[in-house]
Amino acid sequence: MPTLAELNAASASAFTDLLDGVYEHSRWIAARTWAARPFATLAALKAALVQTVRQASRDEQLGLIRAHPELAGKAAVAGQLTAESTDEQSRAGLSHCTPDEFARINALNAEYTARFGWPFILAVRGPRGAGLSRAQIIATLERRTDNPPDFEFAEALRQIHRIAELRLNDKFGFVPEQGNRVWDWCEHLATHSEPAWKERGELTTTYLTDAHRAAAAEIAATMRECGFDTVDIDAVGNVVGVYPGSDPAAPRLLTGSHYDTVRNAGKYDGRIGHFIPMACVRAMHRAGRRLPFGLEVVAFAEEEGQRYKATFLGSGALTGAFNPAWLDQQDRDGISMRDAMRHAGLPADLPAIAALRRDAARYLGFVEVHIEQGPVLGALDLPLGIVTSINASVRCVGEIIGMASHAGTTPMNARRDAACAAAELALFLERRAAADGDSVGTVGLLEVPGGSINVVPGRCRFSLDIRAPNNAQRDAVLADTRTELAAICARRKLRFTLEQTMREQAATSDPALQQHWERSVAALGLPLHHLPSGAGHDAMMLHTVMPQAMLFVRGENAGISHNPLESSTADDLDLACAAFQHLLDTLAAS
Repeated sequence: MPTLAELNAASASAFTDLLDGVYEHSRWIAARTWAARPFATLAALKAALVQTVRQASRDEQLGLIRAHPELAGKAAVAGQLTAESTDEQSRAGLSHCTPDEFARINALNAEYTARFGWPFILAVRGPRGAGLSRAQIIATLERRTDNPPDFEFAEALRQIHRIAELRLNDKFGFVPEQGNRVWDWCEHLATHSEPAWKERGELTTTYLTDAHRAAAAEIAATMRECGFDTVDIDAVGNVVGVYPGSDPAAPRLLTGSHYDTVRNAGKYDGRIGHFIPMACVRAMHRAGRRLPFGLEVVAFAEEEGQRYKATFLGSGALTGAFNPAWLDQQDRDGISMRDAMRHAGLPADLPAIAALRRDAARYLGFVEVHIEQGPVLGALDLPLGIVTSINASVRCVGEIIGMASHAGTTPMNARRDAACAAAELALFLERRAAADGDSVGTVGLLEVPGGSINVVPGRCRFSLDIRAPNNAQRDAVLADTRTELAAICARRKLRFTLEQTMREQAATSDPALQQHWERSVAALGLPLHHLPSGAGHDAMMLHTVMPQAMLFVRGENAGISHNPLESSTADDLDLACAAFQHLLDTLAAS
């Protein structure tokens, strides 16, 4: 088993020989990477190999893709695979396919190759490294056959890099123990889902449902197992674990994220934000180590606003932003938040909730680790990213009112079509947001109430979601969109309503805390990449009272989130754990 020291000292030919088999039939990748020595960490070696492939020509990249065998294909049947490919396909059970599974995989392989011109590539050992099931492999092959060619070309390379990463782990005897632990915690927590969704194998855990309370109990139990000195579920359902430092008078570091989910959710959104620091506490506790300052980890009970219109309820309670009117809100079943709290054993008492407000002077600040929920890091083949700010956002709901009429008998010049006006508005918002470069605008809801195929729409409901790196830019996009809406409706002789339902200010990362994240990522031997967050996070709420900074972890499947395909690898989660521990260490030394 080689070591990094041996690799760094090796000649070009010996270096290439030591890495033979990492990239299938493609020794040129190792040969070109030799000049990038020395590598301080295994992560740095992985990153350098990835960069070599990124710098290669498209023909070379295509050759790399085509060097890989089909899954359960002719080479596998004939026993002509490399030792690495044989092991990987065997771990996934592809050597034990039923006749129907074998036929289906081969039919899909043929369809995929005919469509794209290269074989289907999948890291069949999966995000945990233990192997995907045959059903998962078939489902992925079916789904990816519908991807656009340019996207699938990049996805094939991403899968190849994942295959290489797992092979390097084996070659150097590396096991991402912390990442495996966090990955396992996320998977197990996802077993707590609301009944109708659980029956379909889907994850939905909204505020104070039985599934939500079971998730809180599991997080609390895991915190106790990790070695937190105190673990409590507070007056709004937040799970709070405190690992005191050696100096009880020192300010604490606050961290965490939410454990509630959207409907039919992914398993990692929010949840890695408390599990990663929990894994670090577990390691420190087992080592008998205390930091100079205390660490307070909060699994926030609510961030998504799915059951009640009370987004950031959990973190808002810590900043004094809990709105008393929320207690009277009712869910779709007519259950008020007050009654839901009482059913959960919470006091539903405003003084008790007000007492949760934190004194910012007692904290070093707030840091949050979160899955990216976007495609940027994946497209750059980077596992971690430094968040510079959380974008300002605003949401509105509106309705355009025209006149319903017969689709066959109403001349085009006599129509008052509300849906066409909404479509015109959506296209304007697309152009206007794109003109800023880093603003985004979305019309995510379009609804014709009681619509019919042969009726000119008399009403159309719509939504606006506008986000930008700063408040002024966001407000300018909204103002221009509102002006355009008025102009469209005046020209088409329509009326409209527009109601603002949410407005969040931009949250710029604290320079000092951001630098700690930068040092932590650099210490792992990884390139630094800075990016804004287009999604909202609990850090936005904590930003109103204390310094904050975030770290993003790459998501698989083009970074999709709020979706069952949301995923992260144990290796990326392990790097996030290492970065978090390094941040703790540098704060302790400062």
